Amino acid sequence: MNIIYADSLFALSVFTDYLLLLVTARFCSLRFRRWRYLAAAALGGVYAVAVFLPGMAWLAHPLCELCAAGFMGLIAFGCEEKLFRCCTAFLAVSASFGGAAWAVCMRHPNRGAPDLRLLVVVFLGSYAVLTLLSYTRRRRAREHLAAVTLALGPQSVSFTALEDSGNCLTDPITDDKVLLASPAALGALFPGQAALLSLSAVELVQCRALPCRFRLLQCAGIGGTALLAAFRPDAVTVDGESRSALVAVSAAAAGDGFKGIL
Repeated sequence: MNIIYADSLFALSVFTDYLLLLVTARFCSLRFRRWRYLAAAALGGVYAVAVFLPGMAWLAHPLCELCAAGFMGLIAFGCEEKLFRCCTAFLAVSASFGGAAWAVCMRHPNRGAPDLRLLVVVFLGSYAVLTLLSYTRRRRAREHLAAVTLALGPQSVSFTALEDSGNCLTDPITDDKVLLASPAALGALFPGQAALLSLSAVELVQCRALPCRFRLLQCAGIGGTALLAAFRPDAVTVDGESRSALVAVSAAAAGDGFKGIL
C-alpha cells in the first residue's frame, strides 16, 4: 500500500502550481501578480489533497480537474483583459509539465513512484526550459516593436506599436503611412469621450462631439474589405523620429505587448 502524506502532497502541489502560473504569466506577457498566483496555487494544493480523502475519489474525474483548473485560472488571471487566453495557456503549460513528469515516472526504477526530490528536479528543469523559451519569444517580439507618441491639441498619448511589414495601408490623398491604433491606446487623446472610439467607422465619422474630424478609409485584408475611421494627429513620433501619418482606429490592432500596428 502506497502511503501519501498530505503535507508533502500539498507543498509539492502548491510549489508546482505556482511555477506553472509564473510561466503562464511570462508567456502571456503579463505583469506578475504573485499573491494571486499563490492563492490559486493554494487552491490547487487543497484540491490535490482532497482527491485522496476517503469518499472523495470522484474529484479525480477529468471534468472536476478541468473545473479546478478553471477556478485557479480565474483567481490568478481574473483581472486580466484576455482571461480565456490566459487560462488556455495555463492548461497548455500544465500539460507540458505533466508530460515531463510522466516521462520521468515511466523511466524510474519503481515505475511510476519516483521520490519527491526527483519530481522537484523535473519541475525545476521544465520551468527553466519554458522560461527560456518565453524569454526568447519576448525578446524576438521586442525587436519589432516601436514607441509611438501622438499629439492632438493639448493632449498626447504614448504606446507601443508592432512594426508589421504586411501593413501597406496608406492615405490615398497624400500617400502617407496609416498607423492602426486600438481604442484603448487612443483614449487619452479624447478625455471624457474615449467610449466613442468603440463606435463603428461610419458612426465615428458622423460624430461631431470629438475634437477632430474623422474620415473613412477602405482597407483590404484576408477577410475581405473593411472601412476604418481615421484622423490626422497634430504630431506623430515613432522611436523619437517625427513622421507624417494618419491614425486609423481598429480594435484588432492590439495584441501581446502592443496597442497599435505600423
